[in-house]
Amino acid sequence: MASNGAFDITVAPLVNAWGFGFKNKENVSQCLIDSLRQYVGMEKICLQRHRLIKTDNNVMLDASAIAKGQACDVVASLLKDKGCSNLLVDIGGEVVLQGVNDEGKPWRVGITKPIDDITGTQNELQEIISSTSLAMATSGNYRQFYYENGVRRSHTIDPRSGYPVNHTLLSATVIAADCMTADALATACMVLGKDSAMLMIGKADDTECYLIYSCNDTTAVCMTEGMQKILFADEGKSL
Repeated sequence: MASNGAFDITVAPLVNAWGFGFKNKENVSQCLIDSLRQYVGMEKICLQRHRLIKTDNNVMLDASAIAKGQACDVVASLLKDKGCSNLLVDIGGEVVLQGVNDEGKPWRVGITKPIDDITGTQNELQEIISSTSLAMATSGNYRQFYYENGVRRSHTIDPRSGYPVNHTLLSATVIAADCMTADALATACMVLGKDSAMLMIGKADDTECYLIYSCNDTTAVCMTEGMQKILFADEGKSL
C-alpha cells in the first residue's frame, strides 16, 4: 500500500477508545490497545461483488477520512452533469473546483494556519492557491485534540501503533486527481509525519502537497514543486 498502513479504515475501534469516535473515551492502557489492534488491518476486509466483507464481526470501519472528499466529488460530478462549467464545492475544507469565479478569474482557496482552535472559528490563512481545476483536502491536528495528564492527544490515530500521533507535522494539504484520494492521502500524511509524507507524495502520480510543521517554537513549511507553482502571491493573504 502507498501509505504503508498509515491509512486504514479499520481504525475505528482505536478512534473510539481514545474518545474521537462515536463512543465515550475508554480508560486506555497498553492491554486495551493490544486487544483492539487484533481487529485493525486492511487485510481484515475485502471487496466481493461490490460488497465489503469483514473477516470478523468485531471489525469496525471509520470512513471519516474520505467521506467529505467523496462527497465533494459526488456533488461536483452532479453539477458538471447538469452543465455547470464554473463551480466550487467546499465541504468542511475539502474542495473541488473548476473554471472561474463570478469575476471571470481563477478560483482562489486558502490553506488555514494551524493554530490550536477547538472552536473551529480561527480561519487566518497561511497561503492562497489559485486554480481553474483542483481537488484538494487538508488534514490537521489543531482542532480536534485534548490534554490528558499534561499530554496532548490528537484525533489522528496511527493504526499501526494504536496511539495518537506525536510528531512535528501540524497540517497537510494534498492535491490529487479526485478529492476522495486527496482526503485519504492528507490523513496518511498526518499519520506518517513530514519526511515520510513527502516520500509518499513524491511517489504518487499527479499529486502535490503543502506541509506545515513545528520547528524550534515556530512553524515551517515544505511542499512539492507543483504546489509552489499554484500559490497565489498576495501579501495580504485574503481571498
